[in-house]
Amino acid sequence: MTRDKAQKRATRARMAKTGERYSAARRHVVKTREVLRAEDLPQPDAKVRQNTGKGWREWLSTLDAWGAKERKHGDIARYLMDQHGVPGWWAQSITNGYERSRGIRAKYQTLGGSFQVSVSKTFPIGVGKLFKAFAEAPERDKWLERGMLNVRTTRKDLSVRFDFHDGASRVVAYFDPKDRSKTTVTVQHERLPDAKAVEEMRGMWKEHLNRLAKVL
Repeated sequence: MTRDKAQKRATRARMAKTGERYSAARRHVVKTREVLRAEDLPQPDAKVRQNTGKGWREWLSTLDAWGAKERKHGDIARYLMDQHGVPGWWAQSITNGYERSRGIRAKYQTLGGSFQVSVSKTFPIGVGKLFKAFAEAPERDKWLERGMLNVRTTRKDLSVRFDFHDGASRVVAYFDPKDRSKTTVTVQHERLPDAKAVEEMRGMWKEHLNRLAKVL
């Protein structure tokens, strides 16, 4: 596929996601590659470099050279994991940032058309105790309204997947132990209907994680 065809494909994909006219969508897609807009990038550059060994400019350049604009989301994430050793969550984050910066999708929007948001907080406790606060109903009820989350699957000390009480969206909690007495949890709320819901859920999860900090 030529570069022009790739741009047209990306432009049409953005039109489908954002409702923009062709000219407006194309302007976003073909903007200068050296311009990195903070709103396109899901994680700060320093944090990406610390956890993956490269910053945003390097990753975007690497993916451009590989032809990522012509690839599917899952293929990009797998390429980052298999060929560059990027951990799974970070591979997804870099893929999201790449697709946003290249105009393939809007901020917080997935390729399926729904939206998602992530909220993180670091706690001064070991991963086991924090994992139980999410995975075990009696512990969860101490800081969340009963029935708000229903467990789908768990991976001990790694992640917990939930159905949200609205019956439509889902929640995943990822655990990242820093040492024996410090752990970061990232709550990712998926399948949200629009950007307004993103901001509502962002505020809600910040409030609930602060409540959890007080309980613990």
